Amino acid sequence: MRKAIKLILGIAVLVFAISCDSKTGKTHGNNGAEQTDEHQKEQPATKQTDEHAGDEVLQLNNGNLWEANLETTEGINNMKLLIKSFSERDNMVAYATVKQNLEKEFGTIIAKCTMTGEAHNQLHKYLVPMKDLFDGLAASDLDTRKYSLNKINTHIEGYIKYFK
Repeated sequence: MRKAIKLILGIAVLVFAISCDSKTGKTHGNNGAEQTDEHQKEQPATKQTDEHAGDEVLQLNNGNLWEANLETTEGINNMKLLIKSFSERDNMVAYATVKQNLEKEFGTIIAKCTMTGEAHNQLHKYLVPMKDLFDGLAASDLDTRKYSLNKINTHIEGYIKYFK
């Protein structure tokens, strides 16, 4: 069951990553370098922050929040509620359920994403780090599970710093 969930989540992230290129009009030339369709460029993101997705910096839209689609915001809010209502923080087994529910919401966000352009790219930078945090909810010790849930909560609470 765990492998199936990881496989589905992995496929969803892959589909999301691929859709980044197709929704933003990016193509890859013969040398593999990324090129962008001039007609689909948005305002460049200029304000850097301390939020990272790998080596990529999550940025604001010229000091403004990015416009997110309703389904994405609803999914983030659902994830907040899941964490807020999670009361069995000392129960190792309960973390498997909250992990599964959070991953399900994550998958729904990806499946229902209609965002395009740089807003979509920034959402991708925001969402990607969550996958590793979900893995911590299945750690072999309770402290790591608690830590991971707190990190996920902090990350989710940061959504409103970048998206509206």
